[in-house]
Amino acid sequence: MMPGDLPVMLDDLEELVLCESFSSDLGAVATSAGVVATLGARHLGVRPEPIVIDGVTHLRWSFGTPRVLLLGHHDTVWPTGSLREHPWSVTDGVARGPGVFDMKAGLVQLFHALRSLTSLDGVCVLVTGDEEVGSPTSRALIEQSAEGCSAALVLEASADGGALKTARKGVSRYRLAVHGRAAHAGLEPEKGANAGVELAHQVVAIAAMAGPESPTSVTPTVLTAGMSENTVPAQAVVAVDVRTPDLAAQGLVDTWMRALSPRLAGTRLELTGGPNRPPMDATSSSALFKLAEQVATELGLGPLRGVAVGGASDGNFTAGAGCPTLDGLGAVGGGAHAAHEHVIVAEMPRRTALLAGLVEAILEGR
Repeated sequence: MMPGDLPVMLDDLEELVLCESFSSDLGAVATSAGVVATLGARHLGVRPEPIVIDGVTHLRWSFGTPRVLLLGHHDTVWPTGSLREHPWSVTDGVARGPGVFDMKAGLVQLFHALRSLTSLDGVCVLVTGDEEVGSPTSRALIEQSAEGCSAALVLEASADGGALKTARKGVSRYRLAVHGRAAHAGLEPEKGANAGVELAHQVVAIAAMAGPESPTSVTPTVLTAGMSENTVPAQAVVAVDVRTPDLAAQGLVDTWMRALSPRLAGTRLELTGGPNRPPMDATSSSALFKLAEQVATELGLGPLRGVAVGGASDGNFTAGAGCPTLDGLGAVGGGAHAAHEHVIVAEMPRRTALLAGLVEAILEGR
């Protein structure tokens, strides 16, 4: 079978999409890992090493001494049962279904690309089960798997129009809790310390950490405060999402977050969290992107585009560990995490051929 056997690829994709794998449903993730393992074994001729960490199931195939790491994930953001509202379908050349774009089509392309190679010696494949929730159990595994490799190729979905992802922002996540003092809102509000009002001060301060023109974003997201309408809130919490272009900016925002102080008497702050993924700098991908351009030209696939994106992936970890990394080699389509998630099926054989050629070029030492 050569890369680009589209009917077989669609059968494989249907098999993966019909097995739901919501990150927070560890039973579903374990079942999905079994399906991915069987599919991979069908194409690669050997079953993977299953690695279960804190109940999360990851899969790894290694052939000889790894020189190139192919990285993906099989968990999705879609709660179990989403197939009822978003069923699998292929209509007018577009495949739809939960996780089809992010990133089950990428896994199918990965297996088909490797099946077409004459030798897998030097290849390591890692498919994790918790990427969508920040890779809390797989980070060390990813970094360990990247050790000694000359390249990491990430099968996350492409950017708009099929562009490869040559840089990603770093991610930090925080939870700021405000502790105040409850009191009856009607009888004696002056005896309380309003955690909700204090939280409002902190949200304004946090939102001002990065201006509208800054490449860094600091965004208060989920907010909660109080427990009843006639009580001065004793507790309030805000989650904060931070995206930074480089480590210096990531460290600066961390310093600012830890310097926050309460404004109202009787309240105190409790900050948890911090940097989650380091930035993936464009220098990490530059040589691999040039090689991908050469391979695409040789295969007649047309010119490639590379873009920097704000979203993060496990490629941030491999790049942060010093392994050259190229991301966005997966499906072409759109709508990740949204109801219109879809894959352009005609692009699947082309992306598979590109991946196969790129892996081969790396193993040849190009």
